[in-house]
Amino acid sequence: MRPTSAQKASVTCLGHRRRRQSQRHLQTPALCRGLQLQRTPVQIHQLAHDRQQLSHWTAQADAPAQAERGQALFKQRHGGEWSCASCHGTPPTAQGKHASTGKSIEPLAPAFNAKAFTDTAKTYKWFKRNCKDVLSRECSAQEKADVLAYLIRIKP
Repeated sequence: MRPTSAQKASVTCLGHRRRRQSQRHLQTPALCRGLQLQRTPVQIHQLAHDRQQLSHWTAQADAPAQAERGQALFKQRHGGEWSCASCHGTPPTAQGKHASTGKSIEPLAPAFNAKAFTDTAKTYKWFKRNCKDVLSRECSAQEKADVLAYLIRIKP
């Protein structure tokens, strides 16, 4: 038997409470607060993936994610030609365009793209490639957690 939307929401929120008890909770608002049961099953599924990715990188960083730091990292050029926003836009809620190839890029904020950050392998690959393009190095786990916290915070 498949769980109802209310049950899925409850499980997701309980998972957040468990992380909080282990002192690896997130300082971003609205992870559990404001969880509304009228969300569609697709939205609830997306929330679970967003939290899973954020939880993974926050655990790797061993520190809370901060959306404000993620927003600053996303917008800054870091001494190079590009910032994350160069291709993904500010805010990253609409279709972007790759700065050198011109290829279309789906919206990056999960609230605007149901596929964003649902695949761990793709998320890892995305961070590896794009951090090297923007920072000329791989992002730290803390930087990844911060950027994800920023992106997850963006709502319609």
